[in-house]
Amino acid sequence: MKSIVLIGFMGSGKTSVGARLSELTGARFVDTDELIVKNEKKNINDIFANVGEEGFRRIETTTLSGLAGLSGNGLVISTGGGIVTRPCNIPLLKKAGRVVFLRVTAKTVVRRLAGDTSRPLLRGDDPQKKVHDLMEKRKDMYEAAADITIDCDELTVDEIANKVLQNCKE
Repeated sequence: MKSIVLIGFMGSGKTSVGARLSELTGARFVDTDELIVKNEKKNINDIFANVGEEGFRRIETTTLSGLAGLSGNGLVISTGGGIVTRPCNIPLLKKAGRVVFLRVTAKTVVRRLAGDTSRPLLRGDDPQKKVHDLMEKRKDMYEAAADITIDCDELTVDEIANKVLQNCKE
């Protein structure tokens, strides 16, 4: 199996869908954010606080580069929501496997992430506006990176995973 790489905005379901895909296929599941936390021995909030978003993005690129080198191993990879913001990551994503964009609306993200304090980019006033603005800024980046796009607002984790598998067989 060629590796499957899940991209999309925070709260789009990448980690949940990735874990389910791993169960369905027997492929090893790797979450880039979890790998970064393990390697850096700090949580994402602390990394952002210490090195800022740009420093975090550099670490993320290094992590992705390592995973792209394992692309023939049939992995399921869940990426951080902002991985597409560095243009150098797009070829790495494609090298890592079949890139699937899990697309959701801002309304869905806000509903899913209500009360979640682990997202450094959503801190402060008016998270709905921040979500909308970030999604607009990244929309074209997600689409440029994606081999497949799946609209996920009204779908369950199982439905999304089955659509991913169906589309990745084509």
